[in-house]
Amino acid sequence: MVAISVMLDVAFHSGRSATVSAADIASRLGLARRGMEPLLQGLSRAGLLESVRGPRGGYRLGRNRRDIGLSDIIAVATAEDVEPSDGPAGQLQALVVDRLWNELDQAATRHLGTLTLDDLMRQAAAAGLRRPAAEPIVFAI
Repeated sequence: MVAISVMLDVAFHSGRSATVSAADIASRLGLARRGMEPLLQGLSRAGLLESVRGPRGGYRLGRNRRDIGLSDIIAVATAEDVEPSDGPAGQLQALVVDRLWNELDQAATRHLGTLTLDDLMRQAAAAGLRRPAAEPIVFAI
């Protein structure tokens, strides 16, 4: 899901005071920036991201990554999406397929409720990925 990828990118590339731009996130993920903006705004409204304005503005985590559950991210992304109202219909769909998808959704939600962004960051470290070094502070007068 794109929302988890976006949140992981922010966690990986930002710091306590450093931010990452929407353009950089989009570039790294191979997404269109314009299409990502509603998701970023939704994540910000939910307090999962903090939006910073200005020339060094961008996004950073709104809470400690240990306190951001993947289920929180999915809930925001799901609320932001517009599901099509027309889809398959009929008895087989209602009595078999819809029930299957409900069971899978509940199982996935339970599992995601046990995971945090910190878990994914530890997996990235275990895979050998290293966070970029923070940019030095440059004072110019």
